[in-house]
Amino acid sequence: MAVPVRRRHHTDASKIDVDHMVPLAEAWDSGASAWTAAERQTYANDLDEPRALIGVSFQSNRSKADKDPAQWLPTATAYRCTYLQDWTAIKTRWNLTVDPTEHNALRNLASDCDNTGLTVTLAR
Repeated sequence: MAVPVRRRHHTDASKIDVDHMVPLAEAWDSGASAWTAAERQTYANDLDEPRALIGVSFQSNRSKADKDPAQWLPTATAYRCTYLQDWTAIKTRWNLTVDPTEHNALRNLASDCDNTGLTVTLAR
């Protein structure tokens, strides 16, 4: 059963960061290091995929840093399945690798989520 996500509303833009769903350092470690500078720039500014860049509190962005789902999860438990789906979509979109620890975490955490299809438009 899907649980609605309660969203916080901020009125002070200085408390909001734009977060890469899959952080730049994680992307680098997962294959982006072999890309051209133009490909890395396109990844960093992927406005064609609504799941790639999200607005988050600066506290959340600092706590996540360059961690993957094996190391960090959103505090809003109702958002975790969406987070895992979006993480997987971005990794798939950009043909980024998933290390064994990350894979196990994604598989185990997703077992608590609805089994829904995932639509991804490949970027490369």
